[in-house]
Amino acid sequence: MVAETPTQAAPRTGSEKLIKLTEAAGRKVSQLMQRDGVADGALRVKIVGGGCAGLEYKMDFEKNPATPKDILIQSAGVRVLVDVKSALYVSGSEIDFQDKMIGGGFKIHNPNATATCSCGESFSV
Repeated sequence: MVAETPTQAAPRTGSEKLIKLTEAAGRKVSQLMQRDGVADGALRVKIVGGGCAGLEYKMDFEKNPATPKDILIQSAGVRVLVDVKSALYVSGSEIDFQDKMIGGGFKIHNPNATATCSCGESFSV
């Protein structure tokens, strides 16, 4: 008797209505993924407790993304993964990238945030 190996379920497919990358953010994410050797991976966007305002954004690359608790979005040439719990907080958000010495980097514009900290890395709803 041969034991069956479980197949990994694919993530759900979402749209840019959940989260969207600007062209500048897409270019920068693609560059960073190439540099880190995960060009065929995905950008993970997650919300965790913490920061000055109560909730904090976390972004990282995943080489082998695929769980049934994820939503997969294609935006600006990048695969973006958001878990279903984080999706409640980021719905309608846009990730931008500004290449400036002061005030540059990734910026998340979240219509659900009722307050943000001064650094823009945490928020509350």
